[in-house]
Amino acid sequence: MVVAKIINRVLHALIVIVAVSSFVFCFLRVSGDPAALLLPQDATQDEVAALRKSMGLDDPQYIQYLRFMGNLFQGDLGNSFQYRQPALKLLLERIPATLELTFAAIIFAVVVAIPLGIISAVRYGSGVDTFALGFATIGQSIPLFWLGLMLMLFFSVHLNWLPTSGRGSLKHLVLPALTLGAYPMAAIVRLLRANMLTALRMEYVTAARARGVAEFWVVIKHAFRNAAIPVVTMIGLQFGILFGGAVVVEMIFCWPGIGRLMILAIYHRDFPLVQAAVIFLALLFVIVNFTVDLLYTYLDPKVKAGGSES
Repeated sequence: MVVAKIINRVLHALIVIVAVSSFVFCFLRVSGDPAALLLPQDATQDEVAALRKSMGLDDPQYIQYLRFMGNLFQGDLGNSFQYRQPALKLLLERIPATLELTFAAIIFAVVVAIPLGIISAVRYGSGVDTFALGFATIGQSIPLFWLGLMLMLFFSVHLNWLPTSGRGSLKHLVLPALTLGAYPMAAIVRLLRANMLTALRMEYVTAARARGVAEFWVVIKHAFRNAAIPVVTMIGLQFGILFGGAVVVEMIFCWPGIGRLMILAIYHRDFPLVQAAVIFLALLFVIVNFTVDLLYTYLDPKVKAGGSES
């Protein structure tokens, strides 16, 4: 059954990639002519036509689409119009920076949210619970660009503790990670608190307490393990969202990642580079979802049992 599940996921991934690739191909073709941006304003029509031909944009749309899909399934994502380099090479150069920022943001979110969500549920109705809910509400309400600018203004301009932009030392990572991790942190707190409140009222928790199990282990081993199942899904999905949603944060802090590269590519109508970035992000979501499914099988015995029976 595991092999069948993997095959099913691979087929699903292929469908998703084809659908996303087709959509981004069609969408980019109605956004304008990249040749007009790459040449000076005083370029002649012959020069524009020659550049369009060199980029393969003078062929009919269906010919361009078939060529694009054929190259895609051979692992060729095309050459960037702007940088004159393979789009895949440019992406691979930027992936480490975006991965670094995404992992830092999700680690911050998890490290803060899980203890806060558990304590909020255990101390339901207390001042700690009120603080956790207010903290989570603020984290979900503040726009990323505003939070990033305020953190930069306070910690970089006024206190001069952290750099305003760029990538290099650990100090450069702090503000972008805090900005990017604020929303998932708040979402995890709210979800975990709600699930913990439900789990703490379940019969198996009452039975564990009746057997004399220490309260710490009742909360962690019995309540938290069951409450964490949907949280794992959220963390997995948030990882994919953060990886793709780092665009705003990367632009604010001049972080040299995929998001900033993609925004600049969109601005210059660099079709191959935008297509490569979107396809990569779609593939990342598929991989994250598959990983979450595997974690589900480990965390929830019912999922494991259901899989073995079918």
